[in-house]
Amino acid sequence: MQSKLKSELKGWDANILNTKLAQLSSIISQLNEDKGPDILGVCEVENRTVLEKLIGTINISGRRYAVVHADTGDARGIDVAFIYDAKLFYKPQKRNIFNYVVLKRNATRDILQVNFKTKSASKTEFVVIGNHWPSKLGGDLESEPYRIIAAETLSYWMERIPEKLDRDIPIIVMGDFNDEPFNRSISEYALGLKDSAKVRSKRSQNPYLFNLMWRLQRDGVGTHFYNHWGMLDQILVNRALINNEAGLRLIPDSCQIFSNSSIIQSDKPRRFGRPSSSSTFDLSGFSDHLPIYFRCDETV
Repeated sequence: MQSKLKSELKGWDANILNTKLAQLSSIISQLNEDKGPDILGVCEVENRTVLEKLIGTINISGRRYAVVHADTGDARGIDVAFIYDAKLFYKPQKRNIFNYVVLKRNATRDILQVNFKTKSASKTEFVVIGNHWPSKLGGDLESEPYRIIAAETLSYWMERIPEKLDRDIPIIVMGDFNDEPFNRSISEYALGLKDSAKVRSKRSQNPYLFNLMWRLQRDGVGTHFYNHWGMLDQILVNRALINNEAGLRLIPDSCQIFSNSSIIQSDKPRRFGRPSSSSTFDLSGFSDHLPIYFRCDETV
């Protein structure tokens, strides 16, 4: 692992890092109609220091971004984290931050839960869960059990959160799942559904989630390209959010994939790559995944 990390870091210096951060912040600044996101979930972040450098490059009037980061100790720096506007949300306390590392032989990928509270008069509470599930390295079927473990963990959390908080609470699930909305890990184990009817119903005791990506699922559309477009990055929400039961309301059909001519090249995402790889390294690139976003309103 250390030798692999050493080879991946070859060629990196402060100038290249700053260039990549500037590239990423230029896209972040365009989200939410050039106002920037209220909350941004990120995957495959190296460490908290890099995140602090990233928010230092985001120059949006009226924003004051802060970081929630769970260090998994992964040697390659594959962590999940959130960037949030400290003017809109209180700083989450340690007791309101939870993370779980999906284990293979070594720690790999994780799930991060953060309980947020708005600074509005109603002080609305909601939960955001960031996911980065194990990749398909080694084969789809061979690696699937690890994503199912992550899905089962997520579904268990979905049951426990209302029990722990003793009430329904809006829950937003997001991240890079390394599976499609129709794959078993999402549809059968995480209970992410295409139809919102089951999610809306209070009769079911199952912790169903409404997968916002199904509306966008069609040929030639996706968030990641590997031989073909795939919808690996997804946002799912629970009943409380789509039924407006606890102060937050999902704005219908607001979920979108952000894309423009600068981040697409040869009909696929324009990745930044690594300096050690001459075939993929592009100082004008961004990422091999496209960002996704959605909107909700505070209603209380």
